[in-house]
Amino acid sequence: MLPGAIVSGAGIPGNLVSDQPIFVLVRPQMGENIGAAARAMLNFGLTRMRLVDPRDGWPNPRAVAMASGAAGRVLDHAGIFATTDAAVADTAFVFATTARGRDLTKPVMTPERAMHHARALIASGQRVAVLFGPERTGLENDDVARASAIISVPVNPDFPSLNVGQAVLLLAYEWMRQGADVPAEVTVLAGTEYAPLHEVAKLGDHYEERLDEAGFFFPPTKAEGMKQNLRNLWSRMPLTRADVQTLHGVLRQIVRKRDN
Repeated sequence: MLPGAIVSGAGIPGNLVSDQPIFVLVRPQMGENIGAAARAMLNFGLTRMRLVDPRDGWPNPRAVAMASGAAGRVLDHAGIFATTDAAVADTAFVFATTARGRDLTKPVMTPERAMHHARALIASGQRVAVLFGPERTGLENDDVARASAIISVPVNPDFPSLNVGQAVLLLAYEWMRQGADVPAEVTVLAGTEYAPLHEVAKLGDHYEERLDEAGFFFPPTKAEGMKQNLRNLWSRMPLTRADVQTLHGVLRQIVRKRDN
């Protein structure tokens, strides 16, 4: 057990895990917020939580209820400490999350930059902690003084206060985003596939024939240019096979109604 610890988490001690940062909630006031932080952490694959002197003691049934199921294991393994010093004693680099100006000379990083730096530090074998302050006041200067750098979220300056669960979510998201190769955009094909070019070409031919019958390509001197524009439209659209079948059906129904 680390110096100053009141209780250590059950199971495998969190300080034996070195592939992720430790999120330290300093003097948290509401069990619900501790539970929300646990949920946010597990959403993004983080499990190392430490609590410093929680106001309502520990364990806290409200935290367990808010953690909702699987995230309860984050609470089960949380380390409980009497002081901030004790909670970060085994770490090499500490971030402090705060929105307020400080009379302290330290690097101030965005969440994105901080978690990028955290990954580099952890990859080099260093243990990293992130401090989150109590709901009402945030971190005190004495807490921030123990940090190596400050994390400042770019928020509305007229309303900069974040709930501790929200702050944890932002940092956990940035942590995962830095290490995940996720494309910025994907198209989910629901039970279909993109139509091959020859099927799109047949769809274009179908519309061109029916539009020609309806006298759409007028005057004749502009007909070829109008047809070319339509072909370009069809080839530019990322149509699925289901789209092509639907558009064929639409046109057939229009012609059927016209001829009846």
